[in-house]
Amino acid sequence: MKKIIFLTLLILACAALAYAVNPDDYIDQEFMTYDEKPDRSEGQTSSHSFSLSSAKKGDTWTDPATGMEFVWVPAGCFQMGSNEGNSDEKPVHEVCLDGFWMGKYEVTQAEWLKVVGSNPSVFNGSRYPVEKVSWNDTQSFIKKINSKDNGKFRLPSEAEWEYAARSGGNNQKYVGGDNIDVDAWYAVSLGGTHQVGTQPPNAIGLYDMGGNVSEWCEDWHSATAYLEHSRNNPIYISGDFNRVIRGGGWSDYPPDTRLAARNHLDPDSAYGTIGFRLVRTNN
Repeated sequence: MKKIIFLTLLILACAALAYAVNPDDYIDQEFMTYDEKPDRSEGQTSSHSFSLSSAKKGDTWTDPATGMEFVWVPAGCFQMGSNEGNSDEKPVHEVCLDGFWMGKYEVTQAEWLKVVGSNPSVFNGSRYPVEKVSWNDTQSFIKKINSKDNGKFRLPSEAEWEYAARSGGNNQKYVGGDNIDVDAWYAVSLGGTHQVGTQPPNAIGLYDMGGNVSEWCEDWHSATAYLEHSRNNPIYISGDFNRVIRGGGWSDYPPDTRLAARNHLDPDSAYGTIGFRLVRTNN
């Protein structure tokens, strides 16, 4: 009997050691709940320990509770839209944006699970993007993290998304330029999503802005939105019954992964091809 007890304890100790060495292999295990007080150990600062107005290109910030990383996107103006795409991408028009913090990666399953407590994704992996989340689901997630004292978060506007994807408004077709095969998971890579950050970043340090999963934006969709955009910081708050999605996903072909391409779905829709990333604002 003593031998059996000893062997049982030895097995449990080995399992605990394996989890400690590689916790990413245990996404279905219990994560720290979001309501627990975050660890502010040395080197990890509060969201209020710096001024957003002093941020500069290349700066990064990490949310101390979820671990989500953000990249500073400097203010600027760019030509939004495309004369070569679909009719709702026209007319090309100038948009000017204040600087903002953009999620370095698509929100991962580990980050979602830490906040929500359950994982809806079809393709499981802690560093894979969370998917099969509706626009309305993202709002519940945002409401929970906004209840904490780490800044205010929301989905990016359609204009912010395109400006950031274009590395600050550069005139480019895909994330890496004119060749989609350089840095996007799309239909030639059929089989599902991939870990975030495994393709090269764009010029301002954002990953997977084209392919992997399509990303929800804040705006309502309208085929005539570009005729009605304000010049400064536009967010389209009326339109049809759908919300905008951008970037294209792992099952999409090149036309839908263009940086100017617009798509849209009902805010209750949830598919294994759609995820999101967040913006942290000054408000």
